[in-house]
Amino acid sequence: MDFFSDDVLFYYLALSKVDGVGPVFARKIALKYPNLKELFENKPIDSFACEGVPNGVFEKIKMFKKNKIIENEIRFIRDNKIDVLSVLDDNYPMNLKQCYDAPFILFSKGNIDFENDRIISIVGTRNITSYGSGFVKELIQDLKKYNPLIVSGYAYGADICAHLAALENDLQTVAVLGQSLETTYPKVHKKYNNLVMENGGFLTEFSISDKASKENFIKRNRIVAGLSKATIVIESALKGGSLSTAKFANDYNRDVFALPGRISDSFSLGCNHLIKTNQANLLTSVQDLVYYLNWDKKTQEVIKEKAFEIPSDLSSDELKVVVFLKEKGSQILDVIALETEIPVYKLSVILLNLELRNLVVPLPGKLFDLKK
Repeated sequence: MDFFSDDVLFYYLALSKVDGVGPVFARKIALKYPNLKELFENKPIDSFACEGVPNGVFEKIKMFKKNKIIENEIRFIRDNKIDVLSVLDDNYPMNLKQCYDAPFILFSKGNIDFENDRIISIVGTRNITSYGSGFVKELIQDLKKYNPLIVSGYAYGADICAHLAALENDLQTVAVLGQSLETTYPKVHKKYNNLVMENGGFLTEFSISDKASKENFIKRNRIVAGLSKATIVIESALKGGSLSTAKFANDYNRDVFALPGRISDSFSLGCNHLIKTNQANLLTSVQDLVYYLNWDKKTQEVIKEKAFEIPSDLSSDELKVVVFLKEKGSQILDVIALETEIPVYKLSVILLNLELRNLVVPLPGKLFDLKK
């Protein structure tokens, strides 16, 4: 959604701040009730219902009062020319939109090209060694001809090493923050802010009123993983924070790679464990990445899509689903349910039947699409 007015933006921000309304519920509610002002102010609570959302959530929405906090946030957004994206927007990052717990609202600043289909995240220990930093620099230099967008978390160590290597090779880089765009953490990285915004930018789900907490950095890690086609772990201790990013990537059915190291190196234990337990592919050079992600243009073939013919023997609900997917392309289960007004429990059976008939195919990220 393009926020044409402060009024529209106010209610989107308000929904994201209602206690008990996380990104999953907010997405479902906004899909069913696009006019959020009406939801907050006009109709009685018993006139609202949304499958999968407890009635108590709507009671909390009705109790929500206008306040200066959101007005101050809007002023900060306007004064600092910050872009605001809702998960319902067409220009919301597609990879992230495919994740069931994608942030309802994103704040961004810079010049980010989310149309780039080749997005990878690089994460790792804050105490990166010369072995790890050398590999990052060499990897990104070798990746330059493939023009990927490099995502990381702007932290010490592997993160900032990846950002700077991307900039040195004239590649876009996105820094996902665990706090609002008002502050830079760590402060020492503020000197790189303008360089990042010139060829990439900053992204966060946190507004200026959100309190800082350790949990915010875990939430940030899910965005780092969700934005990307693949996540690369450079160095990590056995309980390193970057392992949470790898877990999110695996949960989202994305590719994960890890740089192996000596068994005696503490900051390689996490990577070695990921590889040993089949949670990550072994990464030794750019060719491993190119092979698994099928980026080698010489081996790619252009396949002409055949026109999809809708069978004549579909039930009315099956027809609804097929027509919707034909018009909209791949969609997640909740979106299909809301748009076709078919309950999720019933839709799951319909999709399975269509899959058995070779008409629908499940995709990574809990997506469904027509079989081409």
